[in-house]
Amino acid sequence: MNMNFLEKIDDFTWTVPLKEGENRSKIILYGSEPLLKNMDDKVLEQIRNVATLPGLVGQAMAMPDAHWGYGFPIGGVAAFDADEGGIISAGGVGFDISCGIRCLRTNLMMDDLTSTDFTALADALYHQIPAGVGREGKLKLTLDALDNVLREGAQWAVHHGYGISEDLAFVEEMGKMKGAKPENISRLAKERQLGEVGTLGSGNHYLEVQKVEKIYDQEAADAFGIKEGQLVVSIHCGSRALGHQIGTEYLVSLAKAATRLGIILPDRELACAPINSPEGQEYIGAMNAAINCALANRQVLTQMTRNVFEALFKGVKIETLYDVSHNTCKEEIHFAGGRERTLWVHRKGATRAFGPGHPSIPVRYRDVGQPVIIGGSMGTGSYILAGTKESEERAFSSASHGAGRAMSRHQALKLWRGKTVVEELAQKGIIIRSVSMRGIAEEAPEAYKDVDLVAEATEKAGLARRVAFLKPKVCIKG
Repeated sequence: MNMNFLEKIDDFTWTVPLKEGENRSKIILYGSEPLLKNMDDKVLEQIRNVATLPGLVGQAMAMPDAHWGYGFPIGGVAAFDADEGGIISAGGVGFDISCGIRCLRTNLMMDDLTSTDFTALADALYHQIPAGVGREGKLKLTLDALDNVLREGAQWAVHHGYGISEDLAFVEEMGKMKGAKPENISRLAKERQLGEVGTLGSGNHYLEVQKVEKIYDQEAADAFGIKEGQLVVSIHCGSRALGHQIGTEYLVSLAKAATRLGIILPDRELACAPINSPEGQEYIGAMNAAINCALANRQVLTQMTRNVFEALFKGVKIETLYDVSHNTCKEEIHFAGGRERTLWVHRKGATRAFGPGHPSIPVRYRDVGQPVIIGGSMGTGSYILAGTKESEERAFSSASHGAGRAMSRHQALKLWRGKTVVEELAQKGIIIRSVSMRGIAEEAPEAYKDVDLVAEATEKAGLARRVAFLKPKVCIKG
């Protein structure tokens, strides 16, 4: 990114000065100078476009891990007021609706397992967890059963034997997003999903066994139930084919709505409709159903993971630490413009990060803040953070969601071979299992931003504070 376009507010906060005659809201980019320099200029173009949308409250924002996306940049955050003509945009949610991370803590320590144990665990997870493009699982649903999943989310999964009720207390929205309207989803979208509940998918999705390598905040770590040397599991996936089909179809209907209502779009990828319009409400109902699909998907995968661990390790205990999405638009109460307001917060490639005391945080964590998970690449590591009160004022309680790509998948394929990446990571003690060597090459660790810099910038920008660093040991990829 050309830094000449930016104005520095502090070391981790930047803005874009308004040009004469330019009609848009304020723009804020969070991150260190090295992170912003390495972002492509398309991020700046896209967040500038977001700042022109009707009903935007405050500023359009880009997180430290931002990179080019469809419509909004990935890492883009924007809040809209429905009572002031605020819009909802499918491009501000993303195609993989409610993609997110479920983190599980175990009672196993690194020293409890031998290298042979880790190999056996990797093999068992690889054979039991369906992953890959179009890969279906053992759970086959009828259209009527899928409608129930879309209404009930993770609660449906628990009621059908996939997990325990205690899981739900540590899932965003208690595992069930209100306002879901399965009837707003096409038959095609549903048919594509009938065999995909309980599957990882491909691309940057993964199931990873990780070691808690370092603790930064002992109070929060104690509340989260983690300590150095402990093994945790992170499951990164979303609403699979259903979410993608919803995004594809509603981009068309929202674009027609924008034309009908005279909304001038700087980019057709920002197709949108007023939140209170029929088209806006229809998309929201479909989106909420897709959120439930993703929550159910991660819940089913949680129980499948439990089954694998329990078959291998006597007395093992697997608990849900937290589950949070990073491709959503949610109705939330925030303080803006000197008063409390009901806003619709788009977080595309960004995670909700409520600070201490927020009533939506599980009681166990309420004194320290909501767990925030920044997923890294399969060869580097991930972070658990905690939301801050400062983040409410700075970013409507939002934070980074991952390392963020530093190059395209096409570029990565020119530089790496999957087999070589697997061999190099094995030398570092990281076991990779995947159905696709091409997919491994596309997801090479060096294709992503430095997750350490992203986590540091997220903390120093006041968006969330670091609690623990997680080092990968086993990674299952699509």
